[in-house]
Amino acid sequence: MSGLADYIRGERITHVIDATHPFAAEMSRHAIEACAETGTPLIALERAPWRKAPGDIWIEVSDVNAAVAALPEAPANVFLAIGRQHIAPFATRPQHAYTLRFVDPPEVPLPFVADVIVSRGPFTLDGELEMMRTRGIAWIVARNSGGDGARAKIDAARLLGLPVIMISRPQLPERLRVERVTDVMQWLGHRTCLGA
Repeated sequence: MSGLADYIRGERITHVIDATHPFAAEMSRHAIEACAETGTPLIALERAPWRKAPGDIWIEVSDVNAAVAALPEAPANVFLAIGRQHIAPFATRPQHAYTLRFVDPPEVPLPFVADVIVSRGPFTLDGELEMMRTRGIAWIVARNSGGDGARAKIDAARLLGLPVIMISRPQLPERLRVERVTDVMQWLGHRTCLGA
């Protein structure tokens, strides 16, 4: 954290915009602490979380370990849509057949046997439906990242009647938070075009 505070001072940063991933909690905490230490205004640009809709079967949990515990005991085909940094705890449930999807092929061995799809989003609803049907997916584990680029899996789960173990966003200290770039620009004092 002191490194970021030193950087803010050294570069005479006047405002900080935290536009990190909603689950990059450590980076956001560092920004909050560094801005508090230096007296620098901070705003977080964060996409809106997904909201449960009629037909959704969500099991909402607080973190990855709780998601592992929420899986059934009986073997099932599970789609882990949570990123490679968070898959290790699922090795404690080796009875399941896991499907993972990464942007790049894994560089190190996975902690369990899994079917890996290498593909870059955004993903379409039709594509997600096809993937889930052909692989016999019965459970989905996802982080509530929000946004449109990864939403298709949530819509597909609803249409197929599949349960989604939805990991809630990490708790962060209170800070100014907006969901649109135009709001950030207004906060900075810049004019924006209508409709932007």
